[in-house]
Amino acid sequence: MKIGIAADHGGFELKEIIHAFLLKKEYEVVDFGSYKSDDKDDYPDFVIPLAKAVAAKEVQRGIAICGSGVGASIAANKVVGVRAALINDYFSSHQGVEDDDMNLICLGGRVIGFAAAQEFITAFLNAKFTSAERHVRRLQKVKQLEKINVTNHGIK
Repeated sequence: MKIGIAADHGGFELKEIIHAFLLKKEYEVVDFGSYKSDDKDDYPDFVIPLAKAVAAKEVQRGIAICGSGVGASIAANKVVGVRAALINDYFSSHQGVEDDDMNLICLGGRVIGFAAAQEFITAFLNAKFTSAERHVRRLQKVKQLEKINVTNHGIK
């Protein structure tokens, strides 16, 4: 599986540790930056290219990290086709994929440690969308909203 990863300065340290963890697990990893811990960087500069790659299916799943994970989540969800969530617990890390077809996980580099991040990422990457009728129906409603927003606001 090809995984994209991105972080700003607030998530840089955790990103580096996770990147090494993913390589050790033999995932193919595409690093969208940041490539140094510099508090002058901005999370959209790294998260948006990652989200676009997820939406275009250039990577199968994405991992975005900023200080709290909130900004990364907000930015990623602006890209049509991305279903991102800020994850702070094990259940949501797999349930978000199983029920909601989440394709990008957001984490707070200043909020969780590596052990928790490793557990959440492993559950996220191992989870599969159930394709249950009720989940497909709900996801179609979300996709309809994306179409309306693209048509009415020119968002791409």
